Amino acid sequence: MPIYEFRCTGSHRYELALPISARDREETCPDCGAPAARLLSAPALGRLGSPTGRLLDSTEATAHSPGVVDRVPGTGARRSARVSHDPRHARLPRP
Repeated sequence: MPIYEFRCTGSHRYELALPISARDREETCPDCGAPAARLLSAPALGRLGSPTGRLLDSTEATAHSPGVVDRVPGTGARRSARVSHDPRHARLPRP
């Protein structure tokens, strides 16, 4: 349920949690009883779920200062494939 901010003619400010269908409903000030108008305010957007938030944060951080690497990614200390010295293996079809 969204939280709407209101201000009455007596300059009292307050917030109400109302359903979206009640967005055009007029309210009365709980302090003085004067009619209150809904204010336009920025939405309170929080971070998404924690994995998504971490991904967004890391993406934003690398946009301005990318990490320094010392080798091409994916080429590390890989073990080479075992080489067979059996002459029968040389006659096998190759991909």
